[in-house]
Amino acid sequence: MRAVIQRVTAAAVKVDGETIGSCKKGLCILLGVAEGDTEAEADMLLRKILQLRIFRDGNGKMNLSLLDTGGELLIISQFTLLANCRHGNRPDFLLSAKPEEAKRLYLYFIEAARRQVASVGEGSFGADMEVTLSNDGPVTIVLDTDTLKAKG
Repeated sequence: MRAVIQRVTAAAVKVDGETIGSCKKGLCILLGVAEGDTEAEADMLLRKILQLRIFRDGNGKMNLSLLDTGGELLIISQFTLLANCRHGNRPDFLLSAKPEEAKRLYLYFIEAARRQVASVGEGSFGADMEVTLSNDGPVTIVLDTDTLKAKG
């Protein structure tokens, strides 16, 4: 699994001009599911995201997690995070999980997040979405479960 995490003051996702998900101060997560990913990767990634100390404390230092601040989440499926651009100029997406499995794990990730975070917005799997956000910092972090699992 691969995720782009952006610390935001606000974020929203629209489909056909209608807002279907949003969050206030918190994190906007773009989530890509790779072939072979399981609930274990989803759990590991969510745990890491929720514990990242990327919010400012009283001294202005990045020392607090989303859970510490009571922040919100907006989670959006984005298979293009698994793009392979090694050959030519047209990316392939062969590393992405098949749509049925990707959707299952995307929904699993959202439900797991809802067990720990009071406000979780979501995109629409497979839809053409318009995402707007106000990146706070800016703080943008990329996480990949293959890297998180690696020893070293």
